[in-house]
Amino acid sequence: MAAFLQWRKFVFFDKDIVKDPGDNGKNFILPKGISASDSGRGHVVLGDMDGKIWLLTRSLQLTSFQAYKLRVTHLFQLKQHSILVSVGQDEHGINPLVKVWNLDKRDSGNPLCTRIFPAIPGNKPTEVSCLSVHENLNFMAIGFTDGSVVLTKGDITRDRHSKTLTLHEGGSPVTGLAFRQMAKVTHLFVATLEKVFCYTLSIKEYPKVELDSHGCGLRCSSLADPSQDSQFIVAGDECVYLYQPDERGPCFAFDGHKLLVHWHRGYLFLLIRDAKSPNKAGFGSGETSPSEKQLLTVYDLDNKFIAYSACFDDVIDVVAEWGSFYILTRDGKMLVLQEKDTQTKLEMLFKKNLFVMAINLAKSQHLDSDGLSEIFRQYGDHLYLKGDHDGAIQQYIRTIGKLEPSYVIRKFLDAQRIHNLTAYLQALHRQSLANADHTTLLLNCYTKLKDSSKLEEFIKSSESEVHFDVEIAIKVLRQAGYHSHAVFLAERHKHHEWYLKIQLEDLKNYQEGLRYIGRLPFEQAESNMKRYGKTLMHHVPEGTTLLLKGLCTNYQPSGDAVDSMDRSRVNKANSEEFIPIFANNPRELKAFLEHMIEVEPCSPQGVYDTLLELRLQDWAHEQDPGRKKVLEGEALLLLRSDSTVFDKALVLCQMHNFKEGVLYLYEKGKLYQQIMHYHMQNEEYGKVVEACKRYGDQEGCLWEQALGYFARKEEDCKAYISEVLHHIDQKNLMPPLLVVQTLAHNSTATLSVIKDYLINKLQRESKQIEDDERKICQYQEETAHLRSEIQELKTSAKIFQKTKCNMCNSPLELPSVHFLCSHSFHQHCFESYAESEAECPTCTPENRKVMDMLRAQDQKRDLHDHFNRQLRSSNDGFSVVADYFGRGVFNKLTLVTDPPGSKAVGSLEVNLQRDLLIHTKRNN
Repeated sequence: MAAFLQWRKFVFFDKDIVKDPGDNGKNFILPKGISASDSGRGHVVLGDMDGKIWLLTRSLQLTSFQAYKLRVTHLFQLKQHSILVSVGQDEHGINPLVKVWNLDKRDSGNPLCTRIFPAIPGNKPTEVSCLSVHENLNFMAIGFTDGSVVLTKGDITRDRHSKTLTLHEGGSPVTGLAFRQMAKVTHLFVATLEKVFCYTLSIKEYPKVELDSHGCGLRCSSLADPSQDSQFIVAGDECVYLYQPDERGPCFAFDGHKLLVHWHRGYLFLLIRDAKSPNKAGFGSGETSPSEKQLLTVYDLDNKFIAYSACFDDVIDVVAEWGSFYILTRDGKMLVLQEKDTQTKLEMLFKKNLFVMAINLAKSQHLDSDGLSEIFRQYGDHLYLKGDHDGAIQQYIRTIGKLEPSYVIRKFLDAQRIHNLTAYLQALHRQSLANADHTTLLLNCYTKLKDSSKLEEFIKSSESEVHFDVEIAIKVLRQAGYHSHAVFLAERHKHHEWYLKIQLEDLKNYQEGLRYIGRLPFEQAESNMKRYGKTLMHHVPEGTTLLLKGLCTNYQPSGDAVDSMDRSRVNKANSEEFIPIFANNPRELKAFLEHMIEVEPCSPQGVYDTLLELRLQDWAHEQDPGRKKVLEGEALLLLRSDSTVFDKALVLCQMHNFKEGVLYLYEKGKLYQQIMHYHMQNEEYGKVVEACKRYGDQEGCLWEQALGYFARKEEDCKAYISEVLHHIDQKNLMPPLLVVQTLAHNSTATLSVIKDYLINKLQRESKQIEDDERKICQYQEETAHLRSEIQELKTSAKIFQKTKCNMCNSPLELPSVHFLCSHSFHQHCFESYAESEAECPTCTPENRKVMDMLRAQDQKRDLHDHFNRQLRSSNDGFSVVADYFGRGVFNKLTLVTDPPGSKAVGSLEVNLQRDLLIHTKRNN
């Protein structure tokens, strides 16, 4: 129970007298004899003692119609329909009539009356005390002074669609009725002078619940809106009670004799007889003494304050319409209570430092979040100035999202208020509105307070509750020396780089860092090994080498929670990229590289080159001959794998003076002159000759260089010179004059050294001269013979004496075909086998060969590039030139053939020339 005397009073309404707009600003005068009133649908409804119903519009225009012959006693205006229900009398006595009016329809200029029926409970005439109608037009309840309640169910606007029954009977007059609709459940509250009841109308039996054993007077009950859960309000002389359909709710100790109760727009209006006034009137009088003073009080039950309170004379009713409240008095005046706007009310509360009440008021008025935030800020400023920093920070927390955080943070930067700042920053993070600076500041607060529990709670919150920048938190914790917390945060949120940086740089926990990298996915493991590989190799060489072997072959993370897709995919890093990690660990590098070429024969060339360098270094520093031989074999094996880069391998072998490797690479690269020069530099005479024998066929100049080399030697090299000369002589590689000139520079080389060479050379030259002279004579004889044949053909007749066909070898018969080549054929044999009428079938194959050779020779005359190459590569250039002279390269050769369409008579000489050429080639 709350005592209203403890509630604060405010003036949240402006009172004014309604002026008549059409009468020069004079007071508006109500009709006389008002006996009932209500409001809704944009007008105020008044009933008077003469039976008229008056309609007052917003522009204060009054219209009326005669509803009853005697008087109007009750009015009920529905809020959702233009339906007005009235109770009045058309004749003297106790015979009340209920009329239902449709204000939207007209009948002779007046509202249409859709239904009339007598309001009598049973057959007992009694006065109507109260009236209520359900907004869905399906229920109407009428209360009587004899304690009866009549319920009309169905369409209340029509007689045929509704039925009437007596719902309640009792000995105490009914003083109040109200329908309550919640979802599909309909209740009817019934108040009498002695009790309060509730009926459930949505159940067929209409069950009744007695809610209280004391009631209220007439017009001292009302139904609250949904803000108060649509409770039934009953005002007794001592308290105001609120009722749910099944029980009594809260009550308020508002003392005084209640004359009127209304609930309008969240406010409770109570009209109380002033304590100084005369005694109260009896039940049902509805009239007061001429000098009665009444106190009208407006209560805000939600926020527990009095919004307005003032005394009035003879109040008839209080109605709510057009956004204001209107007070109707018996002397004909109409006063308006205009509610102040929310901002004005809040400013009034701010002046009195009533911030809690202002907050509650703003919420009930559905003020937006910006407005509420401003109230919280002012309240926080007020508490801060009073020194209540704990309370102030709570209000500032409620401004998060609207008020700039720096406004609050600056107030609490003092070290003595660090716990308040911590609370604010925590709230800022919980709402995910903190930036990197806020996170840094909060963590610094934790570290300054040495509050490890709060720090752990902050960083160990579930991932769904993380409201801060994790990377910033890790940086701050690391800087403050909370390495274990930073490591936890980095590992939990998969900030791998920060985890490794702290473990390796701050905690020096290299083994754990290596283990962590081994659990990462392939791409991240690869990048982190490139970054921290040198450090790990320096401190954990074996483990690092093992991890790199796996990373460069078929990497699989070592953790349990590995995706099956990752296991099925082959992940291999480029082993060549990790070689710099082993800069100071050659032993581990060698093991790594040997593992790579064993597992991955197609490893990058850099792997083979580096391994070759390592093996050559071991070979160069090895002192044990047996071990040195083994290392030499390993290096040669690597060179023969053809996986090294030729130039790099050659440079490495030369740097380490690895003779076998150098010679192998020279041979592999066909650098035969380099091989011989290598032996020459080392004065290995036998190896020089051996190289000439081995590679002389590929490169003939080796013998010439060998001869020049030995010729420059002052030592006794006669045996080697003789052997070289022997090969030069066999292959005719050098002219004798050049050989003599070459050996002339050697003081130890005497004539005896080249005696045999010169004799053999001269003998072969003499033999060659003899052969050439013999061929010349032969060719001269053949030429003379051919010339005589040609002359004979030109001057003498050709006699054909063949008796057999050269094709079928049968005796010749006419007709026959004869050729100058002395071949004869039957005509049918010639036609069967000849490819051309102008050529002999027997000579055609041989002739064609000769012609093809002539054409080829003619084509080769213009192959200058081929001639130049052959001339440069030949040991005897003169022979090449002579050969091309013989082919007619330097002559212009013209082949004369039968021109198209020429006659046979003029072609005899041409045919003879062609036959002569063919005959000449055949004889050769």
